[in-house]
Amino acid sequence: MAERTLDLGQLQALLERVRGLKVACVGDLMLDRYVYGEVSRISPEAPIPVLRTRRRTAMPGGVGNVARNVAALGGMARLGALAGQDAAGDELAALIAAEPGVEDAVERRAGVNTIVKTRFVAAGQQLLRQDEEEASLLATETDAFTGASVYLLSDYAKGVVSDLVIAQALNTAATSGAPVIVDPKGRDFARYGAVDLIKPNASELAGATGLPVDTDAEVEIALKALLDATTAKAIVVTRAGKGMSLMRRGGSAKHFPGRAREVFDVSGAGDTGLAALGLALGAGASLETAVEFAILASGVVVGKAGTAVVSPAELIDAEMSQHAAGAHAKVMPLDELAHVVEGWKHQGLKVGFTNGCFDILHRGHVAYLAQARSWCDRLVVALNTDSSVRRLKGEGRPINDLDSRAVVIGGLVSVDRVTSFDEPTPLSLIKRLRPDVLIKGADYTREGVVGGDLVESWGGEVKLATFEDGFSTTRTIEKMKDS
Repeated sequence: MAERTLDLGQLQALLERVRGLKVACVGDLMLDRYVYGEVSRISPEAPIPVLRTRRRTAMPGGVGNVARNVAALGGMARLGALAGQDAAGDELAALIAAEPGVEDAVERRAGVNTIVKTRFVAAGQQLLRQDEEEASLLATETDAFTGASVYLLSDYAKGVVSDLVIAQALNTAATSGAPVIVDPKGRDFARYGAVDLIKPNASELAGATGLPVDTDAEVEIALKALLDATTAKAIVVTRAGKGMSLMRRGGSAKHFPGRAREVFDVSGAGDTGLAALGLALGAGASLETAVEFAILASGVVVGKAGTAVVSPAELIDAEMSQHAAGAHAKVMPLDELAHVVEGWKHQGLKVGFTNGCFDILHRGHVAYLAQARSWCDRLVVALNTDSSVRRLKGEGRPINDLDSRAVVIGGLVSVDRVTSFDEPTPLSLIKRLRPDVLIKGADYTREGVVGGDLVESWGGEVKLATFEDGFSTTRTIEKMKDS
């Protein structure tokens, strides 16, 4: 199982980086309609349910849903697709225009029919889906790639993701450096060329390779076979509740567990995953982080009805809920922590210690704690109590109480334990825990670090961690007041 690379602080930092990122979303567009109602009887004409309609909704589907998810997560989507010059096409155009963060680069063409998929739903279950698609839409080149940081090709096998469009994406990416990610269809994945990532689901991987994909071992064999049969740089396969599995060309497979959530509707979950993967990679994240981001986003969206999207706030809530128990387990009083630290030392582990208010977690805090953790095997963070923060910062602080601050800090993978102190300095904690490394910010001098002499007296060391410029709790509060 792959080691996690995305915790709460890293998620928040990633969401900041993807904000405003330009994403080209090119592929098959359709109009998704939903008819919701109630079923209380069976038709006397045939053994079928009678749906009493209560409401109707419509939204862009296919690549349109990818674009909606990009925008909902904070990116700027440029939607390159085809639609007919018909009533359904007019409805789609109006829906796209109403989507903030989605730029319409859809070609309207006479002589073709806009694809429409109508789902009839009762009691949370789809009873029937009606598809209206009479002709393939043969694609031409698109200008959607212009100025984008990442290119997403959403192939529903309706003709838009043609060899011509694939070649255009690869040629443009060779100049721009933007990653190209494909959500594929069919059996011939080699036609996508040397894209950065192909994202099939498990059944598509099985269909393309003719191999079973039930277990991790079987998935690894199938991923290797598919990489051998294509020129793609990497493949990530979505495996529903089992999570996702990733393999780079020439590398070994990495398996990422899914998030345990109640599944309400899987419609469009693949579109959400594609959007999340693209945004993360476009923002410079690793493939591993992008996969975890996609798993989190997809896990949230399957808990919604219809072709849905997910917001940054929902991702943060989901991440906090997912790790609340683990974060709470890291928070402990000094007496209990002292026994834990003693056990670490008996194992030969180097213990680090740092302290602070950590009132509103921001990118600077995350970077600071990550650097602190790089200097030790286990990191303890001591938080000022609420009354201690007030004495240091004045009335109105802290913004978040001690319990909230402790759980948030405990949710970071860089932090191993969290405790608190009410005194003006953490000297009594340092004496009790006897850390091997004492860490403070680079705004301190070595001589100004409380407890530094003590730590060095028992053979430890003092480290000064750098801060990222432009990030502070005070500055964050000032921005909140100005907004």
